[in-house]
Amino acid sequence: MWIIVAGPYTSGGADAARRAANLRALNQAALALFRAGHVPVIGVNMALPVIEAAGDDPAAFDAVMLPLSLTLAERCDACLRIGGASAGADAEAARFMARGLPVYRSLEEVPCLHSTQAIAQDDATSR
Repeated sequence: MWIIVAGPYTSGGADAARRAANLRALNQAALALFRAGHVPVIGVNMALPVIEAAGDDPAAFDAVMLPLSLTLAERCDACLRIGGASAGADAEAARFMARGLPVYRSLEEVPCLHSTQAIAQDDATSR
């Protein structure tokens, strides 16, 4: 399944250190999904390079982050909602609920298709 990982990034006026920690949590969840055989996607990871390309445009973050994340969510099969309060992550999860698609609240709820960890280890030892 293609699963979007939704969670806080800038919630509560997060400073740079908090945003970095939030992004690490999103990426760690994505890694676990990948190892379970899914294709993880993260709206923040798609939006940040686009925002950076906008340069000094102060409106770029609001114009890109949530709209791009919500559009990406429309292409996915399920949502993994992690972390604390986040209006954006809640909006992503709501899109799935409205379409009757799964919204998982923990990694343990996500079905495991197969483990790619063993595949990655085999690839590394064959080099």
